[in-house]
Amino acid sequence: MTALAATDALFFDRPDATLDQGVAQRLVAEALTGSDDGELFLEYRESEMIGLDDGNIRSAGFDTTYGFGLRAVAGEATGYAHAGEISEAALRRAASSVAAVAKGRDGTIAEPPRATNSRLYSEANPLSQMDFSARTGLLSEIDAYARAKDSRVVQVMASIAGEWQAVQIMRADGHRIADLRPLVRLSISVVAERDGRRETGSFGTGGRFSYAALTDKALWQGGVDEALRQALVNLDSKPAPAGEMEIVLGSGWPGILLHEAIGHGLEGDFNRKKTSAFAGLMGQLVGSRGVTVVDDGTIPDRRGSLTVDDEGTPTSRTVLIEDGILTGYLHDRLNARLMNMKATGNGRRESYAHAPMPRMTNTVMLGGKNTKDEMIQSVKRGLYAVNFGGGQVDITSGKFVFSASEAYMIEDGKVTYPVKGATLIGNGPDALTKVTMIGDDMELDPGIGTCGKAGQGVPVGVGQPTIKLSGLTVGGTGG
Repeated sequence: MTALAATDALFFDRPDATLDQGVAQRLVAEALTGSDDGELFLEYRESEMIGLDDGNIRSAGFDTTYGFGLRAVAGEATGYAHAGEISEAALRRAASSVAAVAKGRDGTIAEPPRATNSRLYSEANPLSQMDFSARTGLLSEIDAYARAKDSRVVQVMASIAGEWQAVQIMRADGHRIADLRPLVRLSISVVAERDGRRETGSFGTGGRFSYAALTDKALWQGGVDEALRQALVNLDSKPAPAGEMEIVLGSGWPGILLHEAIGHGLEGDFNRKKTSAFAGLMGQLVGSRGVTVVDDGTIPDRRGSLTVDDEGTPTSRTVLIEDGILTGYLHDRLNARLMNMKATGNGRRESYAHAPMPRMTNTVMLGGKNTKDEMIQSVKRGLYAVNFGGGQVDITSGKFVFSASEAYMIEDGKVTYPVKGATLIGNGPDALTKVTMIGDDMELDPGIGTCGKAGQGVPVGVGQPTIKLSGLTVGGTGG
């Protein structure tokens, strides 16, 4: 069954359906008369999360959401209405509301997105592919393995989560496109204690595939081993020193700093409104030579990937910065039209209750020619940041603050001891110019990212090689 047929069965052909496809098409066309763009976004989503703590299942939840969002776009103005039901009556009310945004206008509705035959992930529902008892059993196995691994383990927390999202996008001209999106994630945290001191380590992985990938013994045992390793490293950590110093950022998940400090500033809406630190810099040198950053929503099975975005545009590989020069922005349809640029397939929304906006998918810095050892050996005194926790960034100024969850001091070209409480403080555009070495070990994150913007959260991916920066401010508590 095609994705379009599968979503027709969910939205129009089910026994209790109260909306006919033909009626829906007519109402959408009427509501968008005079508009420049817009669409009906239909969504069905099943989601669950099971959590274990101290050997017991402490939480288990299942949720189903079902609804639509109708949008009309006229110039820069957007009319948006949504409902938690899919019925003719609800759609009529929504159509009446959004039509007001184009009242008195004679806009020409934009061309629909191009079609695609690509499929970047399985369309099967992961929640129906494995018994509930098998999922809870996996969490119990994780707990038992971690406790048997090391006597210093005093607490184990693990969770498994999955969802299946079915969407159909209907436009005024009759163009329709659908997508079926699986998403799963496994999270593990281990607390180790020694001499009264407790520290935590964590591991997570996931993507757009079935639960079966998470139940592979080598994967989850490796995840427990990694979480335990981090906890034991943190037991040996000392307070991080403060001050300006050279920084070596690890490969993979540390790309979250790139995502937050650089990626958001390259989203089309911030640049159209000239509120980004990168506004007006197209074609100019914004980073060190060798720095190339892409946003790629087409990587199969990745957490941030989408066959089509939430406006129906196929995702793409967009080069944002090439050899240090700003070459592109991330666009939804609205901002692309207003900036006379091409939509890049980055129009995303959290759910039917939210209007789309430009968002990242998988944002990656490409690799270079240096080795990690070369970078570390070149540092007299600095910080090697391997993993990150939370962070904050100001899009307008580019200023950021990120906390390192695993970091080490580098002294005289050698990694010496782990530190705790290190924060990296800097400015995104300025930090790009301080990249002096780029590793040959580009790696994607394990599939754990969620990005927040304007109150909406969407799954994303990040990645980068090991890189060296000539200097950032490190906030710490040590001497």
